[in-house]
Amino acid sequence: MASAEPLTALSRWYLYAIHGYFCEVMFTAAWEFVVNFNWKFPGVTSVWALFIYGTSILIVERMYLRLRGRCPLLVRCLIYTLWTYLWEFTTGFILRQFNACPWDYSQFDFDFMGLITLEYAVPWFCGALIMEQFIIRNTLRLRFDKDAEPGEPASPPALANGHVKTD
Repeated sequence: MASAEPLTALSRWYLYAIHGYFCEVMFTAAWEFVVNFNWKFPGVTSVWALFIYGTSILIVERMYLRLRGRCPLLVRCLIYTLWTYLWEFTTGFILRQFNACPWDYSQFDFDFMGLITLEYAVPWFCGALIMEQFIIRNTLRLRFDKDAEPGEPASPPALANGHVKTD
């Protein structure tokens, strides 16, 4: 049987970045529909979102690995949500110095410096739950088979009576 290794941190970062980018576009499209009834569903984001989401979720992955046996799921999601606010504020503040911040929450009632808003607390919390339970946990289960040939299907494991042979 070929040796399979966990994905590298860079590979996981890439998957997290693409996932975050996609979710950002879908969220903004849904928001546009709910707020303005826009049937075109125009979802938008910025290339900065790749770095922001990839790095943030990789850091949350580290948190998950340290916290999973120590505190309940809802507490972990609260911690991830607080981290998200800190990360969004920090990256937004840095990008704003270069006139490159792609978001502005100034029109929201509970914003802070236009960089974060409490109106997104519930979506961020729900996103944190989904992120841990589906995205991070499944990404950590992915394996890279360094011996596989590109374009060739992986050989199935040897079976004995319907079970994987472990010799």
